[in-house]
Amino acid sequence: MAKLALHGGPPIRQKPFPSWPVWDEREERALLDVLHSGKWWRFSYGVGVELREPESGLRSRVVEFQEAFARHHQARFGLACANGTAAIEVLLKALGVGPGDEVIVPAYTYVATASAVLQVNAIPVFVDIDPGTYNIDPKRVEATITARTRAVIPVHFAGQSADMDALIELGRRHHIFVVEDAAHAHGSEWRGKKVGALAEGGTFSFQASKNMTAGEGGLITTNDPKLTALCDSFLWAGREAGRPWYEHYRLGWNYRITEFQAAILLQQLQRLEEQNSCRNQNAARLSQRLAQIEGISPLNVDPRSTAHSYHIYLFRYLQDAFAGLPRAQFVQALLAEGIPCFSGYSHPLYRNPMFVNKDFYPRGCPLTCGHYDQDVDFTKYAELCPITERACATEAVWLEHRLLLGTQQDVDDIANAVEKIRANVGDLLASEPVTRA
Repeated sequence: MAKLALHGGPPIRQKPFPSWPVWDEREERALLDVLHSGKWWRFSYGVGVELREPESGLRSRVVEFQEAFARHHQARFGLACANGTAAIEVLLKALGVGPGDEVIVPAYTYVATASAVLQVNAIPVFVDIDPGTYNIDPKRVEATITARTRAVIPVHFAGQSADMDALIELGRRHHIFVVEDAAHAHGSEWRGKKVGALAEGGTFSFQASKNMTAGEGGLITTNDPKLTALCDSFLWAGREAGRPWYEHYRLGWNYRITEFQAAILLQQLQRLEEQNSCRNQNAARLSQRLAQIEGISPLNVDPRSTAHSYHIYLFRYLQDAFAGLPRAQFVQALLAEGIPCFSGYSHPLYRNPMFVNKDFYPRGCPLTCGHYDQDVDFTKYAELCPITERACATEAVWLEHRLLLGTQQDVDDIANAVEKIRANVGDLLASEPVTRA
């Protein structure tokens, strides 16, 4: 039995995994083209949602990217913006979500899904996730709907589409908007259709870790021309296409991206399908290997999720099957074997200090309005979201998508490292516990 790297043995993995982001002379040439053009701003070429070709024959990279991304995702319209958080905020605002409205969000997600709700003065209401996919549970969504519910934001978590059949049906029956948070899901599909415009609209992120990146950036997709024009106005300081520059029709933001970012993203989009294909092949092999290890359970893949972007490869660590070995020690041992990994969200979203501190707003956190008791009760939250509590406390282990961009040997190294730890559980239990993952 090989000695664990944590205890002085040789690590399974002794060379780096593929790095991220991926770029080459195409991004470099695209950036230089923008630089030398002197047109670094979308509106250097004109104004409006649909820009006419200028006499020079050149056109805005932002507009070109919006069109290309929307076309790739089978949406009629795309609007690029500063980041994924801004995209959610603007889309909610354009849909009319506002003060006093409740918006249902998963408890297992990045803070932006809920903070964007708060930015439009609405109330995020957290619901639990499905134990097999870690996506929002439609049954719990329906049980949470009240007369004040205006929207639900399913997150296509880790790159797998949420159950859009059930959620769209709920939206129609209860007259609530369905806004897809597709920050993890570039190129993902539900029943053969790209996510992002399956319902009212969707939002994407191009932050540094995402499967397409320009360092920062976001985008809104929708099939509704009126909603597109309204979102564009909010992104553009409340202006309207065809009207004078200093005429403002509504309270908006300056949430635009630059020509430089769009130029990079046009190149990133060209790589997306090939990279996603590689991730899927390697993820399938990794899941096959890990499923054979007692105490390790890869997330389920819904057969209706016909394309998965694997922004995160996530598996469940079942502590009892590892003789009670805490997840923190398992993660530390896996890191020592040369496998980059972490435990993801340290606690459910509703446990973040921003949601429970009394100084959130002068009159208290909006979570204490309507749906919940005036005093925050962690016990009640835990009862409402037991799957999320378990995922955060003991179960989830995350691998970055870049680990799936290499060879079959790369994913075999991951599985071999987990097998090695499984075989050495006794030694780990006898060693000093690790307090941090």
